[in-house]
Amino acid sequence: MRTVGLTGSIGMGKSTTAALFRAAGDPVYDSDAAVHRLYAAGGAAVEPVGAAFPGTIFDGAIDRAVLREMVLGDPHAMARLEAIVHPLVRAEQDAFLAAAREGRARLAVLDVPLLFETGRNRSVDAVVVVSAPADVQRTRVLARPGMTEAAFKAILAKQTPDAEKRAGAHFVIDTGSCVEDAARQVAAARKALMALG
Repeated sequence: MRTVGLTGSIGMGKSTTAALFRAAGDPVYDSDAAVHRLYAAGGAAVEPVGAAFPGTIFDGAIDRAVLREMVLGDPHAMARLEAIVHPLVRAEQDAFLAAAREGRARLAVLDVPLLFETGRNRSVDAVVVVSAPADVQRTRVLARPGMTEAAFKAILAKQTPDAEKRAGAHFVIDTGSCVEDAARQVAAARKALMALG
């Protein structure tokens, strides 16, 4: 089985690309969805995050908006949060990969927004980076409900620049055009990955 790390900066079309791999039959682990589960009532991150960031628990779950206000733009707070959440996500990823191997998947995709930032790129067989022109990215992100220019800049400052991600990729999926074009690129990447063994 080949393990694929799928990543891309905010607004680059990573979710759409992950859906294309899923539609092709590949198991895909969604790290963002995992964090939502961990923060939900009964989630493994609720108690430790609530203890580290008092005032973030409402109705037994972490209020992501309140937590975001506390950590965005504060590197120390962000590091504290990541030290709690990243090991929990990593354990889920490892269990996902074990299940994919058991199910005899040819490819297993880890959709990880912070693939390079967390060093996860070093433990996968191939890295797929989703990219789009900066103006397309900006338009997509600022169209999101509640997104502001300041929040967009703060998120970008935390992420490895797109050019660096592209340089570290085995495959780049350009989503600046249309979904059909991205689908063709995903199909080509899958074919090349399958050919590796």
